[in-house]
Amino acid sequence: MKRKVEVSELIFRIIAYVILIIFAIMCIYPFLYAIGGAFSSAKAIEGDSVVLWPMIENDAGKLVFGFEFKAFAYAATRNQFWISYSNTLFVTILGTVWTLGYSILGAYALSKKRLLGRHGWNFFLVFTMWFSAGVVATFYNYQATGKVFASIAGVDTSLWRQEVDLKWLVVIAMGMNATNIILLRNAFEGVPSEIEEAARIDGATELQVLMNVFIPMSKATIATVALFFGISRWNGYFWAYRIMGTDQKESWPVQVFIRDFISHYTNLTGEYDAEVARGYDVAANGSATSVVYSLVICAIIPILIIYPFIQKYFAKGVNMGGVKE
Repeated sequence: MKRKVEVSELIFRIIAYVILIIFAIMCIYPFLYAIGGAFSSAKAIEGDSVVLWPMIENDAGKLVFGFEFKAFAYAATRNQFWISYSNTLFVTILGTVWTLGYSILGAYALSKKRLLGRHGWNFFLVFTMWFSAGVVATFYNYQATGKVFASIAGVDTSLWRQEVDLKWLVVIAMGMNATNIILLRNAFEGVPSEIEEAARIDGATELQVLMNVFIPMSKATIATVALFFGISRWNGYFWAYRIMGTDQKESWPVQVFIRDFISHYTNLTGEYDAEVARGYDVAANGSATSVVYSLVICAIIPILIIYPFIQKYFAKGVNMGGVKE
């Protein structure tokens, strides 16, 4: 027998669905607009005629719905774009493995009540979430790390920007995230102690307990944290841009390349370089803004492909790691 829905409950559902639909439209519209801009002609972009779908000129010179591939063709012929793309793959894959590895080790240690000074270590971890060092201190920290890399490589520390491959600095020095370690710690604390005791009775070492008990039983949280790490590496550009500057363009991640392209070829950031932009063949390649949209679309394709495979772990992983019984 179906339960009769009260009027107040029906009104609440209608309002909730309307709000969710509006929120979903607000989230997806920028992505759809970027697609429309990437496939639009220069006239449509420069005339602000693109609202949702791509617009091109017909034989009569009027703007109609259609697709133009000049922007994607230009992006595909930019060697620096593909070099930056490979740098991003390197930073994302290696950086995720590196940060996930030591985050798991740290979370496993912090989840053990027998750890000496456990409450103090957990407090210091949470403290970094409340009070950060700030941009200046963080920059000097990365700068000092770069000098350490230079000394290890046997070069002058004053030339660390020129002599050190700064992709490794992005991978190694930018891996800490207290929130993700806490998620992993809480997930490990949720593993029944009886299973760990049974493994130790069977002669399992500390590493075997971690690898064969805790990690398999926390794979949802680990997959979620890996997704967080991977997306932050793929989308991150600020620190890579500030540290590398123009000294190591060959090591730029793709987001830094896109940011530099926007600064030089469009007026979207207020850093428009008219001298450089005059060398950009708009007639042959369409609008510079269309090229930017095409670069952005190409940059997010891997995330769109990978996310559906990990999304099933997302809610479960956050719940397991975010709730402590």
